[in-house]
Amino acid sequence: MTSNGRLPLSRFTVLDLTAHRAGPTCVRQLGDWGANVIKIEAPDRINKDKGGIIGARHGFDFQNLHRNKRSLTINLKTEEGKKIFFQLVEKVDVIVENYRSAVKHRLGIDYEPCAKVNPRIVYASIAGFGQDGPYSERGGYGVVCEATSGLREITGDPDRPPPRTATPLTDYIAGTYGAFGTVMAILERQRTGHGQIVDTALYEGAFSFMEPHVPAFQQLGIIASRAGPRLPGSAPNSIYPTRDDSFITITAASEAVFRRLALVMGREDMITDPRFSSAVARAKNVAACDDAVAAWTITKDAVALETQLETAKVPAARIYSMADIFADPHYKARNMLVDVVDDVLGNVTVAGVVPKLSRTPGQIRWVGRDTGADTREILSHELQLSDEEINALIESGVIASSAAVNSNDEH
Repeated sequence: MTSNGRLPLSRFTVLDLTAHRAGPTCVRQLGDWGANVIKIEAPDRINKDKGGIIGARHGFDFQNLHRNKRSLTINLKTEEGKKIFFQLVEKVDVIVENYRSAVKHRLGIDYEPCAKVNPRIVYASIAGFGQDGPYSERGGYGVVCEATSGLREITGDPDRPPPRTATPLTDYIAGTYGAFGTVMAILERQRTGHGQIVDTALYEGAFSFMEPHVPAFQQLGIIASRAGPRLPGSAPNSIYPTRDDSFITITAASEAVFRRLALVMGREDMITDPRFSSAVARAKNVAACDDAVAAWTITKDAVALETQLETAKVPAARIYSMADIFADPHYKARNMLVDVVDDVLGNVTVAGVVPKLSRTPGQIRWVGRDTGADTREILSHELQLSDEEINALIESGVIASSAAVNSNDEH
């Protein structure tokens, strides 16, 4: 199969059967590290504005979510389409899917038939509630799973309903765990020669962020609840208003850091005040402590205040907007804002690759492609089908190829 020899996962080929957010995020991360990703979509997706995900094809999101993937169309509801699919399964290393169990069983593309064709296959399934258990057939959108995980219950202010973040957080968490689990299964296969199922559940990914609250409930019966911007048991450790209608986060709970904060505030009296003279005392008097800090920060502009606190060695940061991120030199130096070219939108900026490797860093080789853009190339190079065979498959509706066929010299 084709590959990019400079990247850590370049020897591996992935069939991407995912939609929505968590699954495509998982595969996108594998593609960033060089995996040869073949994204399989239904032929009827061609000429539609949605490329199998939430977000229009040229609505800024598609380019990033489906970068480093090639697009192949197959009608998996046809016998000929399934034949092509299993010919690919024989050759690839990984399948990533987020179908409902009933759908993949009905199509006959679940783990058992794939493993029969290729016992070394790593079969990564991403679902709301996993592949077994009483909730396994429940709909698993990120917001539903976040609610079930307990994470939503501890998010927001205590006097208001729990809000959602303005990004599909649970999907991104599950996608990252899915990619991590897939690489673990590949490493295990190199040791044993055997493939396996990687079972990633959205609710479990979100629940893993609840780790400190699990023993607290089991041992003491403490039920974690919303604490607003504060970190319970730690003060000062919150966000504070600034004169220019912005906010800054300050964390100064330790004795040494709190002393430095009090000095830069001109409030030496707080160092010896019994309410604030120790971390325990400050945690008991968190409201009074935060009020004192806020009374000082509100007299400062955010940028100047951030600089002043940095000079005083007090951990602090302005609450960044996207405009702040684009203007920040650190983001630029770390290559976290990457300019790519889309055939319709022109120059598009997308988020960079995480984490950073010193010798073999990940790459954004191309942005998301139109549905079916690589159908001919993939079937010709991977399965050695002739032009006549490909044309016949197009005529029969088993596959489809978009008008603008993209190619890449690295394949």
